[in-house]
Amino acid sequence: MVRLMRQLQFQIFILPILIVYTLFSIYPLIKSFVLSFTNFDGYTKAYDFVGLKNYDLIFSDDAIVSGMSYTLIFAFFSTMLITALAIPLALILDQRFYTSKLHRAIFFFPSIPSGLLLAYIWGFILAPISSGVFNKVLKELFNLGPQPWLSDPLLAKLSTIVVAAWASTGWHAVLYLAFLQSIPKDYYEAAAIDGANRWQQIRHITIPLLAPAMTISVMLLLTGGLKVFEIPFALTRGGPGFETHTITQVIVLRGISETQYGLASAMSIVFFLIVLLIAYFQVTFMQKREERNR
Repeated sequence: MVRLMRQLQFQIFILPILIVYTLFSIYPLIKSFVLSFTNFDGYTKAYDFVGLKNYDLIFSDDAIVSGMSYTLIFAFFSTMLITALAIPLALILDQRFYTSKLHRAIFFFPSIPSGLLLAYIWGFILAPISSGVFNKVLKELFNLGPQPWLSDPLLAKLSTIVVAAWASTGWHAVLYLAFLQSIPKDYYEAAAIDGANRWQQIRHITIPLLAPAMTISVMLLLTGGLKVFEIPFALTRGGPGFETHTITQVIVLRGISETQYGLASAMSIVFFLIVLLIAYFQVTFMQKREERNR
């Protein structure tokens, strides 16, 4: 009886969270799924069932196809770049020196302001005209003319990925740092006694024991990269052309600006399934890697 009452207490505590989650997550998802089979325009209460027409239109729209491809490119390369920078940065910040706490705060700071605000600032720095800050520096140091950082398709994609890395590397470095500080020092002392140098210690002790942190970090980076909106939008407005259109930007454009709610809902459902599959396979792969390193 006591056990039953305790379980009931736990369920009562969970109930408000479940209600909020259902109202703001489950219900909108179900509603979007229903609307994806209609021609709902957001205004009229009456709308027709159109079957799979909206799903057929997804892959015949250049903006949608471009948005999907760019989003995948952005998510993959930003994840790779941030991970490659965050782990060495965490190793550096883990060292004991006089201003170590100050340096940790400095590197963590870019993750605090809004991504939209940071992107607007970087838009001024990377402006593809002679008055752009970066172009001015290149002119003074190397006598180079203005570079089209945000107007050339390849450079625009590269710029958005670099800005995302600048904004998020410090946060993920702190995440790795927290796991680094939980690794027992005895492992390193035993390895040093056996003659292992610093690189060997990092390779055979640090990296394997950082596997749980890497699972979390990569999952957050991939899901965040797939849902990205503000950085590419503020930097390039999706241009040049559709080259840096993200899928979230296209969904907003089709749903709100063009009132094609049925099509936008179909895009949301397809995108949700893509994110779900990628996250599932990523977590499964990383967890198997954790098991191999134990």
